[in-house]
Amino acid sequence: MDVKASDPFSSEPEQLPGAGVVGRLWLPKGLSGSVIKDWVDRRRKSIRPWASFVDQRKFSKPRNFGELCQRVVRNLNTFHSNYTFIFLGLILYCIISSPMLLIALGVFAGAFYIIHLKTLEKKLVVFGRELTQGHQLGLAGGVSFPVFWLAGAGTAVFWVLGATLAVIGSHAAFRELESPDMDELLMEPV
Repeated sequence: MDVKASDPFSSEPEQLPGAGVVGRLWLPKGLSGSVIKDWVDRRRKSIRPWASFVDQRKFSKPRNFGELCQRVVRNLNTFHSNYTFIFLGLILYCIISSPMLLIALGVFAGAFYIIHLKTLEKKLVVFGRELTQGHQLGLAGGVSFPVFWLAGAGTAVFWVLGATLAVIGSHAAFRELESPDMDELLMEPV
């Protein structure tokens, strides 16, 4: 099989530097194992301590709507990494708790991989047009759509979004601002 330089799934060592499981995966060029690792490391470094994040003494009812808005904006800015890990945890819980959804994701990944292998052998042309990577993803999605529908993927997406908004929204609204943030809040002009 001839691997071209423009192939986003090339398995050459310079494109996949990691030796772990993520480094062995065939990922698109812009999404290599090192990019994922760097993103997780940046999130991990900017995460606030979980003990402070869930400290019950720091929660109270906002006095008015203006304070509620200030709390939400500042807490989203302060705890964005914590909220990201909560969101990822809810997605992981949803996938693990639904075996059919896990099978549907496997069918999608398998369909995309098979379509990609076919395009490496010979250009895949449909209706006189060569399939780009976006078209390949669309075709894989179309092939696996019935399985996603049977697995209840739409319900899972709305459950994850609803649970995320409920957990993060309530934390951001009821978590008191840190003392330096409170000083800035009091000094702002009205």
